[in-house]
Amino acid sequence: MSSAIAPVKPSSTTGPKEVELVLLKEQNGVQFTTSNLISPTGQTHPSGEERETWGKKIDFLLSVIGFAVDLANVWRFPYLCYKNGGGAFLVPYIFFMVIAGMPLFYMELALGQYNREGAAGVWKICPVFKGVGFTVILISLYVGFYYNVIIAWALFYLFSSFSGELPWIHCNNTWNSPNCSDLNDTMINDTHKATPALEYFERGVLHLHESTGINDLGLPRWQLTACLAVVIVVLYFSLWKGVKTSGKVVWITATMPYVVLTVLLLRGVTLPGAIDGIKAYLSVDFLRLYDAQVWIEAATQICFSLGVGFGVLIAFSSYNKFSNNCYRDAIITSSINSLTSFFSGFVIFSFLGYMSQKHNVALDKVATDGPGLVFIIYPEAIATLPGSSVWAVIFFIMLLTLGIDSAMGGMESVITGLLDEFKFLHKHRELFTLFVVVSTFLISLICVTNGGIYVFTLLDHFAAGTSILFGVLIEAIGIAWFYGVDRFSDDIEEMIGQRPGLYWRLCWKFVSPCFLLFMVVISFATFNPPKYGSYYFPTWANMIGWCLSLSSMIMVPLYAIYKFCTLPGSCCDKVAYAITPETEHHLVERGEVRQFTQSQSEKRFSADDDRLQTDT
Repeated sequence: MSSAIAPVKPSSTTGPKEVELVLLKEQNGVQFTTSNLISPTGQTHPSGEERETWGKKIDFLLSVIGFAVDLANVWRFPYLCYKNGGGAFLVPYIFFMVIAGMPLFYMELALGQYNREGAAGVWKICPVFKGVGFTVILISLYVGFYYNVIIAWALFYLFSSFSGELPWIHCNNTWNSPNCSDLNDTMINDTHKATPALEYFERGVLHLHESTGINDLGLPRWQLTACLAVVIVVLYFSLWKGVKTSGKVVWITATMPYVVLTVLLLRGVTLPGAIDGIKAYLSVDFLRLYDAQVWIEAATQICFSLGVGFGVLIAFSSYNKFSNNCYRDAIITSSINSLTSFFSGFVIFSFLGYMSQKHNVALDKVATDGPGLVFIIYPEAIATLPGSSVWAVIFFIMLLTLGIDSAMGGMESVITGLLDEFKFLHKHRELFTLFVVVSTFLISLICVTNGGIYVFTLLDHFAAGTSILFGVLIEAIGIAWFYGVDRFSDDIEEMIGQRPGLYWRLCWKFVSPCFLLFMVVISFATFNPPKYGSYYFPTWANMIGWCLSLSSMIMVPLYAIYKFCTLPGSCCDKVAYAITPETEHHLVERGEVRQFTQSQSEKRFSADDDRLQTDT
């Protein structure tokens, strides 16, 4: 017989029930009644706590899809697929998607929905790990400092597109240098020449030529500042009332990119050279699978494309009804995200194939990723089309909608995480949201200076690289090994009436943590200092970048130390309190908590034996 007595969870899989008493008749002063069980609406947690929920189920799905499907789906995945063996790249991509991407996505949705709290509050299930909640909140905040700037660039380009002639077609503008060349034959091959599109981005928009490096930033450019302010205003009025407002905004921002991508694809496939570009995108080179770098890049893409580790999935799912089928949601939304990445490749490479043929150069001369693809190469391709201004407007509207809902998700992670942690802020959500977005705006101003692209590059390199992998690793360990996969599975069964299968439990317990540990090690081992073009950052800038990265990761040990020091009792009691759900702390006092039960029982039996020997 086991000496361990674990707390028994309620057998009901539908949460709490209300009892309705119905008066049948009254006889001689005695009332005869019957009782009926009333099924819950699905909005109330077993603890009895009520929480705001999404107006419609589709609001939640569109919000998750809108967050996960962002600019990287357009400028990152297609290029990786082309560079790493075309269709062969899908093999490691789908493999890591199945063993790590989907399980982690499912885990975060279930974690937020069951506990109905933000990224920090959910760790009432294992208090010592609450630091990882603050880690992901900080990461989302840091990303907001530079991600909003990308949207501001897109807005600037959108305004510039409302003209008879696009400003990045010729070299006769005030910002152009003597190196600018309109000649198509020298545009790609001559490294000493610059294209009008390149100079428009770096000199006309960023004014990079007025800065010598990160130590010479200058003042914010008023045009970009105004665009950034518009982005912040849109974000505020999308978030200020919570999911009731943001859930309506995503009906436009999450669906518009699919409409535009389809329109661009229909136009792209009619261009000369488009089919060659698509063939290059899909060409299968299985020999590339022998290259370890291909597998590393596939794993990295999975980690970042699904959006796990930012606290957004936890925040969004916390507003679901308690009985919502989060398993089905995880499968649907993660699959749509990956399919969107694959679909966008057809759009991108149809235009890149056109550019390759037009300039009579190899495709790898025009294929690139990152901001250069959507702000230099693609605008240049659009500029050569009839009705180029119309196509430019359509394209940059797509970029805006791709960026806005992802930025909304990051902001919501910060707002929900802090509101749930500091309950007094709930009554002042509008003011607190204003404080967060204005603070983000003020810090983002450093990225719209003459040398702002250097700060942008530094933030992009350090804010959510190794730190996000570390955060998800700690999150997975906390749930699988301290809270327990079995208990976590019980929570899911209580919500949806179905226990996760063996596959999901094995992934949570072993596969995903090992995968994440591998990624963290690889991230450190393959680290390369950031650079922009030919500019290499000074040592002090890299040190600031590492400090930024460590500032979020250090929250895990700092909070653990704080929690351990503030908990009552002996060292053993402190550990017990630290890893036991807050709702069961009273069981620690009685020695009825899982792994501590046996030792406490042995103490009681030993004490009883001593008393018996004394009596005899």
